[in-house]
Amino acid sequence: MKLNRRSFLKIAGATGAAGMLARPAAASASEAGGVPGENERSMLVDTTLCAGCRACEAACSEANHNPAPPEGDAVFDAPREPSPDAFTVVNRGPNAHDGTPRFAKKQCMHCVSPACASACPIKGIEKQPEGPVTYRPERCMGCRYCMIACPFGVPKYSYNELAPRVRKCTFCFERQKEGKLPACGEVCPTGALTFGYRGELLELAKTRIYSNPGKYHPHIYGENEAGGTNWLYITDVPVEKLGLPGGIEKSSYPDLISGALSVPPFVMTLWPPLLMGLYVFANGRHKEHGEHGDDHGNGNAHGKEDRHG
Repeated sequence: MKLNRRSFLKIAGATGAAGMLARPAAASASEAGGVPGENERSMLVDTTLCAGCRACEAACSEANHNPAPPEGDAVFDAPREPSPDAFTVVNRGPNAHDGTPRFAKKQCMHCVSPACASACPIKGIEKQPEGPVTYRPERCMGCRYCMIACPFGVPKYSYNELAPRVRKCTFCFERQKEGKLPACGEVCPTGALTFGYRGELLELAKTRIYSNPGKYHPHIYGENEAGGTNWLYITDVPVEKLGLPGGIEKSSYPDLISGALSVPPFVMTLWPPLLMGLYVFANGRHKEHGEHGDDHGNGNAHGKEDRHG
């Protein structure tokens, strides 16, 4: 196959266009105006009501066929993070003013406009219209862009499996489709977890805050963090000391990362055909040079024969 400069540039140009088409589209908020994700399913966590019983951990592990969580209060000695085998964990924070310890569970926040779904080039992670952010392992190619994109550091990679995959809380989406509560919310014995629509839970959280002056911090964690999340927290101690990350941008993260995270899929699409084009181009030049060299050599041989003749 011969490849001149014009043909090579055509291949490179077509490859670049394909790379542009492969860029992942940023996930959009579910609502055009008003409260973002107002009609999405959400969970309100009132940490003043959490007793640290960790029934939510056990129910989550059972519902997702994960190993049973460790027993005993020693688990509170150090903060824990969700893992491939534990989609939610309960951490103990500082005591409240009345001396009562505060606890808070941590899991996927199920953002209204999730950065992880926006970063995934093949829709291995999807935002569902109902609110949950789910994972399709059969689509996953192991790029782990979702792990880089998530501002809460939630998706985890199961390196120890023969077929590694990303694992995280799915907000019990399959249970929700059957009309059931998420497993953690179903078993909470103290009322610390309230399941409902995001707009209604935000109103409930504001009512609790303003009806109890001095009890809660005047902030709903998740109302605006990362553009809004479907897990909302109200508390009377600093959220950072409950294992929840602070300093989260208020803007939707797909708007902040879409440009940067569109580059890796672009490069993955562009690079192999570009290398092939270079190989074909170089190989063609080599063969062409070889053919000219043979002709030149044959001519010399004939010339020598003529002279000897």
